[in-house]
Amino acid sequence: MAEKLEVTKKLTKADGTVAYVWNGKLHNWDGPALIPEGNQRKREYYLHGIQKTEDEWKEARRNREGLPWYKNPGMKGQTNRF
Repeated sequence: MAEKLEVTKKLTKADGTVAYVWNGKLHNWDGPALIPEGNQRKREYYLHGIQKTEDEWKEARRNREGLPWYKNPGMKGQTNRF
């Protein structure tokens, strides 16, 4: 039986802080994963629970692959040819 992938959840705390959680860890490919209320703290970027600077997050987002090589239709059958 195939397992369903968990979707990213947007959680809003009582003080107005917004957190994006995936698989029990702070994670967001679309923007900062932790947005504190007010201007005292900057937004924090996380990927799979690991905190990144904004530049590291942008680089990781730029380098990510949409599909793994084995699911890419262009790669099927290339190793089987003689």
